[in-house]
Amino acid sequence: MAKTVPVAQAVGMVLPHDITEIRQGEFKGRAFRKGHIIRAEDIEHLKRLGKEHVYILELGHDEIHEDEAAQKLAAALAGSGIMSGGEPVEGKIGLCAAHDGLLRVDQEALYRFNLLGEVMCATLHHNTQVKAGQQVAATRLIPLVGKRQVVDEAVALADNQGLGAVRVEPLRTAAAGLVITGNEVYHGRIKDAFEPVLREKLAALGSEVIAVRKAPDDAAQIAAAIGDCLAAGADLIVTSGGMSVDPDDVTREGIARAGTREIAYGTPVLPGAMFLVGYLAHQGKEIPVLGLPACGMFHRTTVFDLLLPRILVGEKIDRRALARMGHGGLCLNCKHCLYPVCPFGK
Repeated sequence: MAKTVPVAQAVGMVLPHDITEIRQGEFKGRAFRKGHIIRAEDIEHLKRLGKEHVYILELGHDEIHEDEAAQKLAAALAGSGIMSGGEPVEGKIGLCAAHDGLLRVDQEALYRFNLLGEVMCATLHHNTQVKAGQQVAATRLIPLVGKRQVVDEAVALADNQGLGAVRVEPLRTAAAGLVITGNEVYHGRIKDAFEPVLREKLAALGSEVIAVRKAPDDAAQIAAAIGDCLAAGADLIVTSGGMSVDPDDVTREGIARAGTREIAYGTPVLPGAMFLVGYLAHQGKEIPVLGLPACGMFHRTTVFDLLLPRILVGEKIDRRALARMGHGGLCLNCKHCLYPVCPFGK
């Protein structure tokens, strides 16, 4: 139970919660910390903050203070790769990435957690790439004092059967094999522009290119080039070009001839509608095979950038996963690209 006391009569009493001060354009933070003993000289300051009364708490056995609740909620929400941001500040605790990786949020568990009403957790978007130490979520009890039963229910939902509703998964280091297709490149009529782009994107995620093969618009030679990359030790195959509808576009056929199965061609994402993903069994492993259309050379960000991190944390991409990408899958083609700080892929 919280009792209210006029501030003029509160000298010597202990504040049970932080009191926030906001000065527009200058400052937002704690003016008085939880546990502060109110002094006579604090009275006018409190009144300037609009505080005519302060709370004095007397908790019942079925009640819980916001700080204790925040600690319980944060511990339950935190899955692998998550560390607590420390002690509650203004009743909130942040959750931070323990290492670089891909943020994974159980959105259904988060929804059911927030549906309780007296608790909250806000996160970054599911599948956001994050850096070690970056805040990825924050949680709190909304009232100063809540019911333990509600917090216990929230903890069970947040715990998510021991997995936590929020986690950060590390990206594996892939050994990529690139297969650059097209007669114009193979015969030296034009300089290949795909390889440097792909090398840069893979390196940015901590992966490396270990083999590059060029193949003409011939399905058998494309299949052989994929085989050469596998023999060189590649555990990720990326092909470029030949994914459209022209008669010479036979890269899909070459990918299939190489033994690739579970092929899903076409995505509801722009740029990247003619992207392909499939899987090839090799030496007891399932090797992802990605087919990039020509847009990957022209556009800075495509469906490839959305999916590659997910593949590097071990997610298997199928037709259902691709179909879900339609919502948020339209790139705005901004003059000055700010990806990933934009709605693309979210």
